[in-house]
Amino acid sequence: MSNEHTHSHAVPHPYADPAEPALPDPGMKLDLSRAALVVIDPQIDFLSPEGVSWPVFGKSITEHDTVRHIGELFAAAKEAGITVAVSPHYYYPCDHEWQFGGPLEKVMHSICMFDRKGPLTLDGFEGSGADFMPQYKPYILDGKTIIASPHKVYGPETNDLALQLRKHGVSQIILAGMAANLCVESHLREFLELGFEVAVVRDATAGPTLPDGDGYLAALINYRFIANALWTTDEVVKRLAAKP
Repeated sequence: MSNEHTHSHAVPHPYADPAEPALPDPGMKLDLSRAALVVIDPQIDFLSPEGVSWPVFGKSITEHDTVRHIGELFAAAKEAGITVAVSPHYYYPCDHEWQFGGPLEKVMHSICMFDRKGPLTLDGFEGSGADFMPQYKPYILDGKTIIASPHKVYGPETNDLALQLRKHGVSQIILAGMAANLCVESHLREFLELGFEVAVVRDATAGPTLPDGDGYLAALINYRFIANALWTTDEVVKRLAAKP
C-alpha cells in the first residue's frame, strides 16, 4: 500500500492581513504638532476581570494584550508631549429610563455597566466599574488629559470630544480603547466624517466573543476599508519617539 502524498497548508490566522491586499495604503504620516491620542472607555467594566463585561470581552482582551498596550500608548503619548484625550462611557439613573435600545444597549443597562449615581456626584465612583483602570490614572488624572463628557451609546456625537480636539488644534487622531466593533468603530466613523485623519491601533482594542459573531474580526475588516492607517502599538510608539 503506497503512502499518499499529503500537502499541509498553514491556515492563516483569522486576524492576519491579506498577503495581497486589494486596497491601497493611504500613507498616513504622523505629525506630532497636530496629533492626539484618543482612548475610548479605559474603564474597569471593560478591561478588568472584575468588570461586568469581562465574560464577553475577556478572551479578546487577553489575546491582544489590550490592557498593556493601552498603557504603553498613554506613556508614549505623554513622553512625546501630544494631546491626550479620553472618551468615557457613563450611565446615570435617568439613562435607565430610555424606552428603547439595541441589543448591546439592553445588555449594558441590564448588567449596570458604567453606572454612576448621578451626573453631579462622584459618590461611589472610586473603584467602581465606571472608574478608570488604576494603572492609567497617573496619565488620565495629570491635569492635562482631556476627559470628555460621556458618550451614551457608541459614538462621540453626544459628547464634547470633537470640540475639545479642535480647540487643541488636533487634526490627526491615534485611536485606541474599547470596544473594537462598538465605540471604537463608531468614533472612527464620526471622526472621519468630521475631517480628522485617523489611525486605529489594532492591538490596543478588543471585541466581544459571542455565538452571534466575533466583534473584533468584524471591526478589523472595517478598519481596513475606512481607517487612514492601521498600526500596532509598537509601530505607534516608534512613530511617537521619532524626531522631526
